[in-house]
Amino acid sequence: MALFNFQRPKWIPRWLNIPLLFIIGFMVVLLFFGDNSFVRSSKYRAQINELKSQIKNYEDSAAKYEAKINELNTDNESLERLVREKYGMKRTNEEVFITDIP
Repeated sequence: MALFNFQRPKWIPRWLNIPLLFIIGFMVVLLFFGDNSFVRSSKYRAQINELKSQIKNYEDSAAKYEAKINELNTDNESLERLVREKYGMKRTNEEVFITDIP
């Protein structure tokens, strides 16, 4: 019975007891340390949101390029315009003058 006859020191308040300290310590360990900590999960959540925004940007640009590919595959005039402007190609019976006017 001497084991349970613990005398509380005067500097410890009455409402602060051993089980309460263990519960508070356990909550601190769960919140700030370990695999499922609050800090780590908030970092993961921020990283997930950033990756989702990157995925959306990449999907938008992929859709834009798919539309451009579809246009070039179906419309010969746009393909000819692209080849003439970007690669400087010309037909056999024409002359091309390139000017550099701003």
